[in-house]
Amino acid sequence: MSNRLTILPTLRIKTLPNNQIIITRKFVEAILLYKKLWSGSVQVLLEETTGYIEDVDKQTIQITDLPFELSVVSYDDKNLINYLEKSTVLASASYRQNHISQLCQTALAPCVYTAEYTLRTRRQIVDVTTSNILLRLRRRLWEENQERSQQKAIALANGVHCNGVPIYEEYRSLNQNCLLFFDTRITEDLLATEDDIDQRTQCWSQNTPLRLLFSGRLTLMKGADHLLEVAQELERLGVNFKLFISGSGALENAMEQRIQENGLSDRVTMMGVPNFRTEFLPFVKSNIDLFVCCHRQGDPSCTYIETMSCGVPIVGYANEAFEGMVEYSNAGWLVEIDQPKLLAAKIFELDRCRNSIKSMSYASLKFARTHTFNQTFQARVQHLQTVATKTNQAYNPSLGLEAGLVPE
Repeated sequence: MSNRLTILPTLRIKTLPNNQIIITRKFVEAILLYKKLWSGSVQVLLEETTGYIEDVDKQTIQITDLPFELSVVSYDDKNLINYLEKSTVLASASYRQNHISQLCQTALAPCVYTAEYTLRTRRQIVDVTTSNILLRLRRRLWEENQERSQQKAIALANGVHCNGVPIYEEYRSLNQNCLLFFDTRITEDLLATEDDIDQRTQCWSQNTPLRLLFSGRLTLMKGADHLLEVAQELERLGVNFKLFISGSGALENAMEQRIQENGLSDRVTMMGVPNFRTEFLPFVKSNIDLFVCCHRQGDPSCTYIETMSCGVPIVGYANEAFEGMVEYSNAGWLVEIDQPKLLAAKIFELDRCRNSIKSMSYASLKFARTHTFNQTFQARVQHLQTVATKTNQAYNPSLGLEAGLVPE
């Protein structure tokens, strides 16, 4: 058996003339770490999109300049099995890849899925993004059919990596080789320290504004439209605060206009998209007291761990992903979904008891330290290698004997 890792993401790339592609930096960084940790070669199979890529960290690059093998394919291609043979396959739970575990069985290739979105979360996304009632119903029915196919694929696979607590709880009974992880871009050198928290909070007084932050895509799905409702309610409650909003998206222009119309420009600052490592992280570690999260649905956003890595606690809507994060980390505060006034009321309460914010800052950092980018990928690669070894022995028991291993 070949010692090659073949990765099939849900991410799509846009191809350009002269052999160029548009791809996200975060994805490239992840593949580079797979390449570093995996003992053999790494190849990536990606599908193409003709649409707009809205990710804030996208970049244009020559495909030949990538330090790993990348092929643009269709997952429906009848010749896809040729890419999977003699590989350990890391597929993605999605409607485009429900057949991959079956193909891998035919190819005698170990298959592990990465899963992120529960059916509940996908329904929430449909509800937020689809105003037409009949279309919404049709899309919800489609998601239910997709979930049945996806569960069959997961059950047939050799393992599954679950990003976040909700999907882990959903699929751990379907597959005995189930791994829980939390998505993040934070390496050990980027973590905050207790001194950062101490320095940030030592100047607190009754006259010091509470410094709030939101970062991410400015879309309905992320609840960005509720941020200004929270700000207006905080102003009504008499809270001395500053709200910084980092990101871009479909709601950006409307939010900027609303800030001006409602006289919030002295309270709310739109930051755009600063460089994540050199500008954004240092700013958060030094200048932010509390993260405000209005996510209406439970996607396993890397925002949670990355914010906690800065020693900044989160107050947010009790979507299933953030609920799971709070349960596992014992850090953060939950508020009923779609209730911006309740969110503002909680911030008002915390502003009057800032020692609780400081205590939760330490708790957030403590949890993030055990879930860094490197630790997460080491655990995932080790899990992949263990699953691959067991599966290859099952396909060819003599391999285990040659290696001095006893097949189960």
